[in-house]
Amino acid sequence: MSNTEQKPEEHNEGHSAMIKTPKQLLVTVALAFLVPIAIIVMLVSLVTSTMGAGAGSAALSPEAIAARIQPVAGFKLVDANAVKELKTGQQVYETTCTACHGAGVAGAPKFGDKGAWGELIKLGQDELVKNAIHGIRAMPAKGGNPSLDDIEVARAVAYMANAAGADFKEPEAPAPEGEEADAKPEASAAADTKPAEAPAADAPKATETAAADDSKVDPAGIKLYDTICFACHAAGIAGAPKFGDQAAWKPYIESGMDTMVQKAIHGVGAMPPRGGSQASDDEIRAAIQHMVNAAK
Repeated sequence: MSNTEQKPEEHNEGHSAMIKTPKQLLVTVALAFLVPIAIIVMLVSLVTSTMGAGAGSAALSPEAIAARIQPVAGFKLVDANAVKELKTGQQVYETTCTACHGAGVAGAPKFGDKGAWGELIKLGQDELVKNAIHGIRAMPAKGGNPSLDDIEVARAVAYMANAAGADFKEPEAPAPEGEEADAKPEASAAADTKPAEAPAADAPKATETAAADDSKVDPAGIKLYDTICFACHAAGIAGAPKFGDQAAWKPYIESGMDTMVQKAIHGVGAMPPRGGSQASDDEIRAAIQHMVNAAK
């Protein structure tokens, strides 16, 4: 027998199929369907997770849309006879004190600076509160926000001092007292019989003049002035042009709006960038326009 010849048994063994039983056939068919499907599912999951984390993918989320379309200004009905809800020290700092203490403007001790606050803390809590309420050096009374209650000012002092290492106690709101209703009868009678005085014929205030020109000013800019800029511009602290002072604002107005906006954004003199706030460029421009309108 030649070498090229093979036995029939050996030939059949070399070409025998891998699937020999019906069970193996069923398993092979099932895997042929399941494996590709599993791979496709994995690829889809990978693509969708990558797309969800892409830049700007949250811009169309319900939360982002709601934030963009909400009105700039709002209103809330308040009972004039209701007890005032006093702000915490942190809230007063963030809305009023941060304009100067956030960056250390005009010698104000910077928030959290233990070296700057050290000597002041030694004066004691009562002394610091008194100075904050009545004003001291470049700081106006109550930081330029007369709407603050004395307790709110005291809380802000405690909050800032404690951030620099003090151990001041934040004052609690006083308990309601009924003694005011039991005032002396003669005092009430005197008040009732006192003739009402006619209001003085004051000259139009700068804010009233500005209101006529603010119809086209973004309300967000006016709000920025009322919460941040007023701390320095209301009293002309550290050389800041005082609100409504035409002479002080004249050279700034002559320099042009764009120049004023850039200086406000980047900071100039004792004024920190953006006045120590996180306001946008448009809000900065609107706040400047509001102050310029008052100085015309």
